Amino acid sequence: MIAPIRAADLDLPIDLVYVDEYLLVLNKPSGLLSVPGRGPDKQDCLSARVQRRYPDALIVHRLDMQTSGLLAMARGIEAQRALNRAFEQRQVHKRYQAVVDGVAQVAGEDAWGVIDLPLELDWPNRPKHIVDHVNGRPSVTRWRVLLADLERNGTRLELEPVTGRSHQLRVHLQAIGHPILGDDLYASPEAVARASRLLLHACELILPHPVTGEAISFSSPPPF
Repeated sequence: MIAPIRAADLDLPIDLVYVDEYLLVLNKPSGLLSVPGRGPDKQDCLSARVQRRYPDALIVHRLDMQTSGLLAMARGIEAQRALNRAFEQRQVHKRYQAVVDGVAQVAGEDAWGVIDLPLELDWPNRPKHIVDHVNGRPSVTRWRVLLADLERNGTRLELEPVTGRSHQLRVHLQAIGHPILGDDLYASPEAVARASRLLLHACELILPHPVTGEAISFSSPPPF
């Protein structure tokens, strides 16, 4: 494999963490779409920027516009199929960090809690999602406390999505009473005002290489 390089070496408006013939791993900033949206004002996105340098780059997963952190892209259709299979078979492992409103607690030292709540698109209020015990799709998130800040009434959490539903982490944390700070869809106006952006970052990514199958891991410290 080609050794990892940084975007600064290529004079690109992207933070490129890793590149070889089959795989790209990038560090997406908050506020940038993963893929194009509807309308001419939503065409600038991470995938479009990457494809200007790597025309064979194809998306395999996404991060919300306001979420920052690690995102992988395949190079070529065969690599994309291999990575899609890896996602379907849950061979890809992701961890996030978030800062949430309130002091969250899990029983036991260094313990992981589990949020198991089915999610569905809130059709009248798109793009919001809601917990829906009748029509929702199974959705599971593991979480643990990294640091509780009693003085500021906030908690830094580590999150591990077992499933990969849209807005899963954001809705699950809202559902247990701890919305992410800066979340203009799911937090109260007071919790939104406490941060200049959504405080959610994809900080760890482990996936099988699309050709060799070797598990490779990447990390990115949260910028908040």
